[in-house]
Order: sequence, then structure tokens, then C-alpha cells
Amino acid sequence: MAWIENRHEEGLIITSLDRMQSWARESSIWPMTFGLACCAIEMMAVGGGRFDIDRFGAGAFRATPRQADLMIVAGTVTYKMASRVRRLYHQMAEPKYVMAMGACTIGGGPYFKYGYHVVKGVDLIVPVDVYVPGCPPRPEALLEGLMRLQDKIRATAGERRPREEAATPVA
Repeated sequence: MAWIENRHEEGLIITSLDRMQSWARESSIWPMTFGLACCAIEMMAVGGGRFDIDRFGAGAFRATPRQADLMIVAGTVTYKMASRVRRLYHQMAEPKYVMAMGACTIGGGPYFKYGYHVVKGVDLIVPVDVYVPGCPPRPEALLEGLMRLQDKIRATAGERRPREEAATPVA
């Protein structure tokens, strides 16, 4: 494993506390159930046996923001819903992460030009860590976004980062 630096004798592992904490965070991400539109169906499919999000340590979907550390915003965010999204985000404990899933969430989707009621990107409301494009994105794309989030958590071991940092797009 990457977080193990040296091995001295049988049963003894030496590593830093920051690396161990980072490994524990990336291996036990608890997403919040927060589906707004059709992308939520694909998010629910990831929790099934075929795609098995449990192997990444993220299978414990939480219904309350106080027990979750990942908000997957899946679907069209309207201006009426925007204040609720922000309120749920602020109720989450630190460190917290946001994943924007779907074209409507990322940039307004087909409602971009004439949809006066649709927010033109959830990053205007909450800071986004990973973008998962598609309409709707396949469950495999959501798993890829989860792996990119794990990479981001691994890379920020032991450092405090500002929340307005640039997001990681999923290609």
C-alpha cells in the first residue's frame, strides 16, 4: 500500500498519522442520498449489486448531512432548490466533498438558454470537487468520479486546503 513507508519486523508498520488518516478518509466515503432528477436513477444503480460501490468503501448512503462527507448532486438544480442544497452542504461535517453529476447539474443542461428557473451550474452554489459529465452519466462514470475523488483525498494528505480550489473534471 502507498501509505506504508517502512516495514521493520513482522506485525510492525510505521507511517505518518496524516497518511493513515488520509487512507482512512479515502477508503470510507459516506455519500448523502440527494437525487433531484433523472441522474438520481443512475446514482441508485451504483448502489446495486451489478456496480457495487461498496468495494470503494462508499456504500453506506446516508439520509442526513450530519453523517455524510460526500454530497452527490444528481440532477437539475432549480433556483427554488438552491437554498436547500446550500443549507445541506453547510450542515455536513468537515472534511466535506461535492460531486456534480450530470449535464443539468454541471451547467444547466438543455435548460441553459431558455430555462429561467434552472441554476447554470451547481458550482455557483457550493464548491465542487469532481464533475461527472453525461446526460445522464452511466454508473461507471460515477464510479470513475469516486475514484478521482479518492485520488484527490490521497493527494491532500495532511494539508488544509481552501474550499474554492479548482475542481477535477472526469473525462
